[in-house]
Amino acid sequence: MNLFDVYPLYEVTPSKAKDVFVFDENQNKYLDLYGGHAVISIGHGNKYYIKSIVDQINKIGFYSNAIKNPLQNELAVKLANASNCNNYSLFMCSSGAEANENAIKLASFYNNKSRIISFKNAFHGRTSAAVAATDNPNIVAPINSQQKVTFLPFNEIDKVKIELEKNDVSSVIFESIQGVGGLDQPDEEFINNLYKLCKKYDVCLIADEVQSGFGRSGDFFGFQKFKIAPDIITLAKGMGNGFPVGGVLINRKIKPKYGMLGTTYGGNHLACAASLSVLHQIKENNLMENAKVVGDYFINKAKKIDKIKNVKGRGLMLGLEFNFEVAELRKKLIYDHKIFTGGSSNKKLIRILPPLTIKKEHIDIFFKALKIELKKH
Repeated sequence: MNLFDVYPLYEVTPSKAKDVFVFDENQNKYLDLYGGHAVISIGHGNKYYIKSIVDQINKIGFYSNAIKNPLQNELAVKLANASNCNNYSLFMCSSGAEANENAIKLASFYNNKSRIISFKNAFHGRTSAAVAATDNPNIVAPINSQQKVTFLPFNEIDKVKIELEKNDVSSVIFESIQGVGGLDQPDEEFINNLYKLCKKYDVCLIADEVQSGFGRSGDFFGFQKFKIAPDIITLAKGMGNGFPVGGVLINRKIKPKYGMLGTTYGGNHLACAASLSVLHQIKENNLMENAKVVGDYFINKAKKIDKIKNVKGRGLMLGLEFNFEVAELRKKLIYDHKIFTGGSSNKKLIRILPPLTIKKEHIDIFFKALKIELKKH
């Protein structure tokens, strides 16, 4: 049997990893400025993380949600303390797409409506309603396109108001910092007005924090820059530092009932152990502050390079935009300089999503390599 060929692959085979570095089968050392799509939050091979998972699997690794799992309750309490999101309940799942799928479903249960408002260049996952709310027709199958989704631009509140006045919108879903779409951010005034309009029309506001959550932006959640309280918050990626885990934070005005949501693997013992250890290490090592400090350092260095057209993002969710497509530049960085970076739907943009443990000295390594390559353009 062969693999279903849907991934264009770089000719690199990682065999081990430590903190911000990945090593291939030939012991070449790569600086990881991508974190496997913003997944690696507390660093590869974190000792506390490994011990937590090993200790847990020696007790019990999995059982379904048909029984009590006190680790879920512990995670809910510690997540509320870390994020200061206290008026929410936690539902656990296994991925960001699953989190967004459940968020959209919950909103529809809540107000008995079905249309979704999403935004240009949004990415919310590859399943059912989540992919329908993703602004990429190439990955939306005919069965997905049956969903009722309207795409609007950021920062044009009048267009949102026109749609909400039609009284058929169930939810508005947004990324505080767009990931795959290219690191664009909505204006604070727009988000504050969006929040007010959703309240007025009883529409659920969903903050997709799958990439920007768990400290990556410098705040626990990216939306916290705006001082709003979304009805539903979705999270995954950095939540597990590589272990498959996702979650949905649900405002308590949305009432649960048995059978409303469900999952086989979500919230299993190992997933909880992984997430609890991530929270511990974020606090213990002051990683949100590190994301701010190193992120600012990166931005300041990038702004001094003339060939960089635009610097996007904040914290350690960053993008560098050029006047040319960056595919070849990224190949040079990985093959000649041993540095992982990310791409986006904006073909002229490099994404930077390193572990939150990264230091200024690692940023210097990247810019040294980047300057060498930019001299060739």
